[in-house]
Formats: sequence, C-alpha cells, structure tokens
Amino acid sequence: MTITQHASHCIDLHCHSTASDGALSPTALVERAAEKGVTHLALTDHDTLDGIAEARTAARKANICLISGIELSCVWRKHTIHIVGLDMDLSDETFRARVAGQQANRWKRASSIAEKLARHVNGCDKGILDKATELAGGDVPGRPHFARAMVEAELVKDSAMAFKKYLGSGKPGDVKAFWPELTEVVQWITDAGGIAVVAHPRKYKLTATRLRALVADFMAAGGESIEVITSGQSSGDLGFLTELCRRESLLASRGSDFHFPGAGWCELGRIPGLPEGLTPVWERFQNAPA
Repeated sequence: MTITQHASHCIDLHCHSTASDGALSPTALVERAAEKGVTHLALTDHDTLDGIAEARTAARKANICLISGIELSCVWRKHTIHIVGLDMDLSDETFRARVAGQQANRWKRASSIAEKLARHVNGCDKGILDKATELAGGDVPGRPHFARAMVEAELVKDSAMAFKKYLGSGKPGDVKAFWPELTEVVQWITDAGGIAVVAHPRKYKLTATRLRALVADFMAAGGESIEVITSGQSSGDLGFLTELCRRESLLASRGSDFHFPGAGWCELGRIPGLPEGLTPVWERFQNAPA
C-alpha cells in the first residue's frame, strides 16, 4: 500500500527498541508512539528483525501502521555507515538469512573483544563476555557494556578509565566491526523488495565532497533515499540534505532515531515535515499494511 502525504499523518521511519540498543520494548515503543500521535512507524533496530513481530501485534492494537524496517551496518571506504531498510517483504528467507549473518558478525566481534581483554587485563577472563551480555539485556554487547562489566568486576575505576586503557581507539579491545560492504547491504534490501535509505547522513562527519561521493556510490548500488530530517540536526544540515536530495532525485525520508525517553530533542514523532518539492519515500511503499 502506497502512503500518500496527508496533514493528519505523523510518520516516523527510524527508531529503536530493546531488540537492539533502545530502552523500550517493542510494545512499549509502539504505545509511546501512539501517545505522541504517530500514525505510521518503522521499527529499525540495528541488524535484527527480532522486535518486529511484537511491534506488529502492538501496532494493530494501537491503530498504527507499522512499516517493516531495519538499520544495517556496512562499510564504505573504511567508514562505518548505517543503511535503513524500509518496506521489505519480511517473508523473504534470503533476507532473513542475511540479517542473521549480521547478528553473527556482532557476536563474533564481541567474542573477539572479550578474548583480547582476557589477554591484556590482569584479573580479566573470558567470563567478561557473559557479564557484558547481561548488561546489554541479553543482546550483543558493545564496548560500553564491556566497560561497565570491567567496572563491576573492579578491574578499572570507571568506564572512562576502561576506554582510556583498554577499549578506546587503538587499544587492545578496539576491535573493528566485521561489516559487509555498502553495495552488499543495499542489494540485500532491494532484493527483498525494500527501499534503502542512508541514515542520518551528516552524523558521519564526512565533508560535503565525501558525502556526495557516498551518495553516488549508494545510488550506483541501487539505493534510492536519504534521511533528510532526523533529530538533532542543524538548519544548515537540513538545507544541504534537501538540496542534495533534489539534485540527485532521491526519495526523502525522515525519522527521530529515538532510543530512550527523556531526550526531548529526540522524541518519537517530534520531527518536522519534509520540505516542499521532495518526494517522500513512503509514497513508493508497496508492502506496507493498509
């Protein structure tokens, strides 16, 4: 079902639940979205579809149109880039297998961090992975979870020290992610009938020239959309992305990138409408529920 622009619609196409690094369960997230007036929502957890089924049940109860979504990590010219996938056919078994591979990559990295810490930190053993996983709520732990685990094990005074000595850039626990290339991830999404979107383009701290190069490679791979509006961006960012979107005839997306309550600048549905003259990505959806 194509979603047309309408004044009564509040569309948020980027948010996270406890299935990845968000603070709210998929059900609580959808309920909060409904409270904030959101009518169309995409749950885009990092490299997992685990929250979708629960969110779909909650969305039916809340009368919200839930768009299939995910935020996939990839590599472009040595930079980690996030690509949001929207409106995929989630019955596509190949896509699901590829996403499962992303989760395996996350666990591979976490295991490598644990092994390196065990070798380089006196008193640390591989059990640090279990503790970090517990602190991550059972999800794949990242370096902040390992830092907290080290504090609780009294291996370091605080998280800042953990990063300074062991987890920061260039330190033993600084294990680079095992992500696929940008072209692969875009292909995964398009193969599943979805639309690939460059997430929060200005957050990668790329120069304007480098960002245009990213978009060119993204489009060559079959990508069709960029997030023109996301939480926390400046008016200058909005102007630059609007012009880039127009010049390249890209579809325009928007999303709060909501992770947790309490940050008013990053709230579900609290994002401006798209600038005039842009084609909203949701007008091209084919798999969205009625």
